[in-house]
This record gives sequence, structure tokens and C-alpha cells, in this order.
Amino acid sequence: MAEIKPQAGKQELFLTTPADIAIYGGGAGGGKSWSLLIEALRHVKNGDFGAVIFRRTSPQITNEGGLWDESSSIYSHFDAIPNAGRLRWKFQSGAKITFAHMQYEQNRFDWQGSQIPLIGFDELTHFTWRQFTYMLSRNRSTCGIKPYIRATCNPDPDSWVADFISWWIDQKTGLAIDERAGVVRWFYMINDAPVWGDSADELMGKYGHQFEKPDGSIIPPKSCTFINSTVYDNAALLEKNPEYLANLKSLPMVERERLLGGNWKIRESAGMYFRSEYFDLVRDPIEGRYARGWDLASTEPSTSNPDPDYTAGVLMGVGKDGRYCIANVVRDQLTPAKVERLILDTARRDGRDVVQCFFTDPAQAGKAQKLHITRLLRGFKVRFIPATKGKVEMAMPVSAQAEAGNICMVRGMWNREFLYELEAFPEGTHDDMVDGMSRAFLELSLKNVITGVRSITQ
Repeated sequence: MAEIKPQAGKQELFLTTPADIAIYGGGAGGGKSWSLLIEALRHVKNGDFGAVIFRRTSPQITNEGGLWDESSSIYSHFDAIPNAGRLRWKFQSGAKITFAHMQYEQNRFDWQGSQIPLIGFDELTHFTWRQFTYMLSRNRSTCGIKPYIRATCNPDPDSWVADFISWWIDQKTGLAIDERAGVVRWFYMINDAPVWGDSADELMGKYGHQFEKPDGSIIPPKSCTFINSTVYDNAALLEKNPEYLANLKSLPMVERERLLGGNWKIRESAGMYFRSEYFDLVRDPIEGRYARGWDLASTEPSTSNPDPDYTAGVLMGVGKDGRYCIANVVRDQLTPAKVERLILDTARRDGRDVVQCFFTDPAQAGKAQKLHITRLLRGFKVRFIPATKGKVEMAMPVSAQAEAGNICMVRGMWNREFLYELEAFPEGTHDDMVDGMSRAFLELSLKNVITGVRSITQ
């Protein structure tokens, strides 16, 4: 077999970390995808071992110079047999390395029942939080190898990944804190969000009672690390292809900062009505009265319509001091029947004191929809208002409150997608969460909203 070694520095650090989850991210040209392919070779002498490396779409795997081509230049030295039709390499021991795509949200369920000792994500920022966390449940092993996850990515300030690795990033400059590269931290998932600690014992001491098994033992938290990389960490590339650095330096400023400098905070100028800095992030919701504003859709993604509108529900409250709080957002692309289940399940979690609010079509179709939702939410407080104004006009009052610094937001993994949509409004691809927020804000502004203080948990 050929001997292939990582370069000293960040590449070696990525390939030697003991963390359950390791993310290798930063600028272009750092040798990240190559490292992911090498990591998958680690256990190929074990005939029961299998690895799956994901890209979001199939062409990203098979395009010229993509993962499949790159793997061919490496795995062919190890007497592996390729199966281009199944995008799979099989080694003499019986071990397998497979490449797969996960283009749509529901594609994650294609892996139900799977046991995958090593899961790799190339360009993790292209995947959604739900895709990533679902695959954590598939990361298991019976081959004697402790299951683990490895991922690569370029900076994306609007990705959930930016929030997930925020401890490793200077939040003022957007650049990785170099001395934290490879430092391992631990987390538990609580209320669909990671709770971090500097050690497993710290987290088990605080939250272990929530993760106790029937025999009294405690499920340990997951360990994770982030390792930053730029083209300057890839001496082999700079020696072989020195003009690549010039290519990166010639990029427009924003892309140059991301792909050359590894900047996780820089973005194109924010939108006209909302900016991320308008919203203070808080740990807990405020005490006050709450309403959830809904914007409804009824289509799942398909080949002909891969990104339809979302059904979105924004939970918003107002305190006695007049300050507003966005406590929770639900959002999904669903069929009509699944939309109904989402609305009903969400109303049950919110509780009967929270008003569920909807815009309706002023025509006859809106009357039928109003009757149907009222029956669905029997026993809950429900309010309807005809949608007689444009989306921008409806958003302007809440935009003014946000600009004045009068709206806080509870920390959650939904924050990134929510803020991204707000900043892109009204030119963005979607405005479903903006509409839901506008509806909730309108409800809370009415004098006759049902009152009563309630603590809303995320």
C-alpha cells in the first residue's frame, strides 16, 4: 500500500484529534477535502467498517475534480475496487467507503436503520441543522470502532455552523482564534440546542440527571473541536500551484475575506428593513403575554419545485415594559396534512394562553380556511385578520421596533436562518418567517389581546 501522510500543522491536527466531532473549516485551498478522504482510510483493514461521505448534491461529488475524482487518485493506491454507479469503494478486507448526496430535507430519512461508524460532511455549511443532527443518530458502530464524525467547510456567516463553532471564532473580527484550534469541548443537546462545557464531567454534573439510563449510569456528552485552515496551511499546494494564491487575492472583497482570510463574520451589506445587530440574544424568554404568528404554505420539496414556500410560526411576546421578545420559530416545507399536525403540535407546546394568529384571504377561500383552522385548534385562542396590506407595509412597524433595539431574541439553532431571511427581506427567496413575525407583532399591538403572564420555554 502507498504511504500517504498529512502535512504538519492543521492538517495533522485534524487527522489526529480524538473528538467525536471534528470540523475542519476556513479559507479555500487548505486541503480540507483531501484530509476527509484520508480520514476515511484509517480503518479499511477492518472488514466490517464503513464510511459515508456526504455532499449536498450528487453533481458536487461527480463533477470534474470533485470528491469522486479526488478519491480515485488516492484509493486506487490501496487496491480498492471502485463502483462508479454506486459511488462506492470496496477494499480487500470488505470495508467500504461510500459517497452520497442529501439534497432535500427528507433525504435524511433515506438512512433510517443505518449504522455508519464514520460519517463525513464535505462543506457542512451546505447542510441543514436537522440533517446534521438526524445523522448523529445514524453514527453508530458494531465493528469495534468508536463512531465519529468529520466535516469540512468554508466560512458562511448565515449558516448554523457559524453559531455551532462560535467559541472557536473571534466574534468581533470573524477570524478563528488560532490558539483554540483543536481544543476539545463537550456538549449535550437540550431543547434542540447544544449546551457546552469545558469538560465532560462539568456537563454530567450539571445535566447528567437528564441523560440517566435505566441502570443509573449517565450518557456522556459528545466531544467536538474546530480546526481552522487557510491556503497558507497547505504548503504542498502553494509549491505545486503558486498562482492559486493570486487567484484568491483577486476575488472581490467579501469573497476574498472568506476564502483567503477565513472570515466567518463578513457578509454583503444587510437588508433595508432588518439587521442582525438590531436583536439582542438572550438565554431565556421575557415574562409577558405571547402570540404566535403563522404564515402558511402546503408544498413539500420535489424535483420540479426543490425550494417551495415554508409554513412558519413565530412566537413573540411583549413584557410589561413594552419590550418585545422572539422566543421560538418553527419552519418547514410540508404537505397540507403535515402542516395541520405542525400547527396543532406547536399550539400544544405553546399552551392555551398563547394566541395562535393567522392572516387569511379576504375572499371566500379565506373563510373556509378560517373555519377549518378554528376546528383544528378547538380549545385554543385563535385570531384571524384578512391580509389586505402588502408584506413590506406589514413588516414596517416591527422593523421600527427592531431598529430601536426594542426586540430581543432567545438563543436557538433557528436564529441563523431567521436572521438571514430578515436581512434579505424583501429581496430574499423566502419571507415566511418575516410574515409570521409581522402577524405576531400585530396581535401583540392590539389592545384587546388576552393578557396573563406566562413563562415560555424554548
